Amino acid sequence: MIITLKKGAKPKEIAAVTEKIKTLGYKPHVSKGKDVTIIGMIGEYAEKYKDAFEAMEIVEHISEIQKPYKLASREFKKSNTIIKVSRGVEIGGKKVHIMAGPCAIENKEIMFNTAKIIKDAGATILRGGAFKPRSSPYAFQGLGEKGLKIIEAAGEKLHMPTISEAMSPEQVALLSKYCDIIQIGARNIQNYDLLRAAGKQPKPVLLKRGMATTIKELLLSAEYILSQGNYNVMLCERGIRTFEDSTRFTLDLNAVPVLRKLTHLPIVLDPSHGTGVREYVGTLAKASVAAGADALILEVHPKPEEALSDGPQSLLPEQFCALVKELDAVAKAVGREIL
Repeated sequence: MIITLKKGAKPKEIAAVTEKIKTLGYKPHVSKGKDVTIIGMIGEYAEKYKDAFEAMEIVEHISEIQKPYKLASREFKKSNTIIKVSRGVEIGGKKVHIMAGPCAIENKEIMFNTAKIIKDAGATILRGGAFKPRSSPYAFQGLGEKGLKIIEAAGEKLHMPTISEAMSPEQVALLSKYCDIIQIGARNIQNYDLLRAAGKQPKPVLLKRGMATTIKELLLSAEYILSQGNYNVMLCERGIRTFEDSTRFTLDLNAVPVLRKLTHLPIVLDPSHGTGVREYVGTLAKASVAAGADALILEVHPKPEEALSDGPQSLLPEQFCALVKELDAVAKAVGREIL
């Protein structure tokens, strides 16, 4: 249930409510707005204590959350969440951020060269995979911690936040050490131990929708992270599997307005995986910004034909540079900005 406090609630009064929640064996989830503070008391049978909280002077009113995803819902938080990453980057506001880089971290030279290109073009976050979940066990699996050290160094040199993917609960601590954002990939969206581990650390988490995952299931997976106390979660639409085989997946642009209605969490789109075809990525990227994406994640490689992972969908540097300018024009047309 949601406990809404009266305007101007003081820290001591907020603490009194949260302590009462803890005493009853529940975990309080506090959301402070400009004028109003609301506290989520989430858990089985929480509603039976409604009268006990309504009797508190500081409580304005109490309501129940109807959605199964409690903390991710608009019922819990009306305003859009803005996530502070690092180095001044905030996702969920007026600016549409671009996360870009090679699919896999291959070596220092490619990582540093690509990072400089995308930074100069207008990207604000550097991406690169150190652990690669591949369909084939014989495909390149990533450089592991060596790769994380490379992307960390590139991010430090160019003053860019970094993002990379964790595939297991054990890798979360390692990613937290080197990167600013932890990505949970499509194949792990219902790896609940991994979700809980991501929720127990403070770094922002990018949660990718599974290729056969409904929006409700995506939000329930986000709830696992939020329920552990980490409210810095971004939802990423990266394409779903349909009967259509002319592209790798089908980028579900419908997800943007649907998610905007259902949740306060920032929305990211991945046209690279959503299409799997280089010549379609730009068009879908522009459509994503027009639809209301808070950020894009794009794959860029100086020599896609030599890439160890996802070469066919990786943009060439010159294509990326031209695309960013087009994306900025689209963003400005819908009241946002990129550059």
